[in-house]
Amino acid sequence: MAASMKIRARIVDGSAHVAVLIMHPMETGQRKDPATGQAYPAHFIHSVTATINDRQVVSAQWGPAISKNPLLAFRVRGAKAGDRLVVAWEDNKGEKDRAEATIA
Repeated sequence: MAASMKIRARIVDGSAHVAVLIMHPMETGQRKDPATGQAYPAHFIHSVTATINDRQVVSAQWGPAISKNPLLAFRVRGAKAGDRLVVAWEDNKGEKDRAEATIA
């Protein structure tokens, strides 16, 4: 899955402010196709992790209640400009992606 994430990370007042937009359908499995009446298969992210310089700073377990194209935002104390941020996710179909950014 190419370019499924957009990351913005910058230092504000001594902590890193991070925003990650993840492009994903986040289908619950409960919505039905109006033409056939069949439910669309569930397709949602179930785990997200974020590391700064190989130190885990976020670990989240998600489910089908998260909206399409979710925005994950968090702050991290102790990060510095130039640190390497890596965000990774995996969904219930086994698809995975990861993206890297440098904190500005």
